[in-house]
Amino acid sequence: MQWQDHAIILGVKRHGETSVIAEVMTRARGRHLGLVRSGRSRAMQPVLQPGNEVDVIWRARLDEHLGEFRVEPLRLRAAQLMETATAVYGVQAMGALLRLLPERDPHPHLYDALEVILDNLHNPADAGELFVRFELAVLNDLGFGLDLAECAATGARTDLAYVSPKSGRAVSRSAGAPWADKMFVLPGFLRADGNDAADFDSLSAAFRLTGFFLNRHVYEPRGIEATAARDGFIQAALKALNSSLRAIPAAPDELSA
Repeated sequence: MQWQDHAIILGVKRHGETSVIAEVMTRARGRHLGLVRSGRSRAMQPVLQPGNEVDVIWRARLDEHLGEFRVEPLRLRAAQLMETATAVYGVQAMGALLRLLPERDPHPHLYDALEVILDNLHNPADAGELFVRFELAVLNDLGFGLDLAECAATGARTDLAYVSPKSGRAVSRSAGAPWADKMFVLPGFLRADGNDAADFDSLSAAFRLTGFFLNRHVYEPRGIEATAARDGFIQAALKALNSSLRAIPAAPDELSA
């Protein structure tokens, strides 16, 4: 048995004295494990870092075997990803999300999304928004997708303001007003008809939204807790975003007010 694909390193585990078991996300075969002989060598250690993009050839006698990886570097991002807290925690948090999916189950859109996010983890606003969308995509692939396109009560596709914690569906402002205090705020950047960029408040609301549904549908039923990397990423992204907003100079009319 043999195949070849591009992959992104998610993590490695020591195996014996010189080898490692590498965990990668491939585009065509999903999350996959394989033995890398001499994976702890000086030459291979920099390559087998989370976030790096590699070319892998997998070989095994039978399809159900662990098999071996032959790894060649394509794009080494790891050094850059170590420069900010959002990147360090972001790589770990996305790896944890992908581990919720069955091994060897293809999710090409998640591979593509992972590539995009890894290239934007240095920007807190972009990183936070993309991460939330990644969580929504994982929920959808697990069978618990949220319907944020139309109002659950009226079918309207405009002026959507809330998300029902019971159904996971959007609710319009007028229909949801009587129960506003019992529902989640729908962040503007997640509305189909909105062009808003993520800010501190909307990103905070989005993290609360996805966190609730991940806990209810995934973590609690499986008896596991959300990884600490998610909390670390949220704190780092919100802190960096808040700092960047404070650093923006005030407009002339604001200074004269």
